[in-house]
Amino acid sequence: MRSKTILALGASVAVAALVALGVVATTAPAQQPIVLKMQSTWPTQDILHTSFEDWAKKVNEMAGGRLRVDVLPNGAVVPAFELLDAVNRGILDGGHGVPAYWFGKNRAMSLFGTGPSFGMDAEDLLAWYYYGGGQEMYNDLLKQLRMNVVSYLHGPMPTQPLGWFAKEVKTAQDLRNVKFRTVGLSADLFKELGASVVILPGGEVVPSLERNVIDAAEFNNPTSDIILGFTDVRKVYMTQSYHQPLESLEILINKEKHDSLPKDLQAILKYATLAESQDFSLKMIDRNSKDLVKIKQAGVKVVPTPKAVLAAQLQAWDKVIERESKANPAFAKILKSQRDFAARVVPLKQAIAVDNSVAYEHYFKGQ
Repeated sequence: MRSKTILALGASVAVAALVALGVVATTAPAQQPIVLKMQSTWPTQDILHTSFEDWAKKVNEMAGGRLRVDVLPNGAVVPAFELLDAVNRGILDGGHGVPAYWFGKNRAMSLFGTGPSFGMDAEDLLAWYYYGGGQEMYNDLLKQLRMNVVSYLHGPMPTQPLGWFAKEVKTAQDLRNVKFRTVGLSADLFKELGASVVILPGGEVVPSLERNVIDAAEFNNPTSDIILGFTDVRKVYMTQSYHQPLESLEILINKEKHDSLPKDLQAILKYATLAESQDFSLKMIDRNSKDLVKIKQAGVKVVPTPKAVLAAQLQAWDKVIERESKANPAFAKILKSQRDFAARVVPLKQAIAVDNSVAYEHYFKGQ
């Protein structure tokens, strides 16, 4: 026993000597970060993909080396429309998309981005999601679908233009028999208007227009549209529409992976999403305004959608939501919640927000 004690003391002295000489470090090796492999559903040059990268950067910086999000490009592991399943099964730790991409699983999912607005905008939709019961309803949908995922919505995405056409849309009749790309419940809306709808992910839209597989298409916003090359294939840009007047982006994380993280890292994922919501809004104001100018400079005719077409869209929405509500109790419940929220928040904006077109015309009329 005494010999073992002497050996132990000798070893301690030896280690102390090595530390003093700088051969052995006194601190433990740095802990390797937890890595989340997360895939985009957007073309890498798109501003929507940039938002995903910016969110990952926020997470990585706030986590201080304990957590790292690795952003994979669209299609790196699975096609865009298969992302939710891949995250659910743990093939990916997470990803970035929009709820409308999963509406084939339950059509009510489209209400979280491509539904009727009831006069709300995208900020109002997120307010409903985080403070009006929407998040709980979305989580209920995911549970019903047995999707083992955690979802955080962000954005907000402004009203999306009606889209890109070969000729100006003057009446709702001009949409009849047009082969038109859109996603989510918007597909049903355009079918009601007589269009022949084709559902495609973002990266496939412009090539399909170029080959005349489709006649016309909508995607998202002036920045995304010019980056993806719409100005090269169509020269009429119809702005303003009720088909997607409010939409949100979505961070998806595998629930087991999420719940295994320490609570402070879970909080970072959540609050980085809320921070990116505000950051995204600021980026969109700056870049969309610049890119709309570039679109006009490219020889594109930019035309507001006529009010008669907007009215026809609302009438089509009435038919779609009545049909879906009868067929799907979850759809009806979510729709009622949104409608009740709109009845409260839209009058606030109408009562308080000043009509800024008056000020703009005062300062910039004739420019």
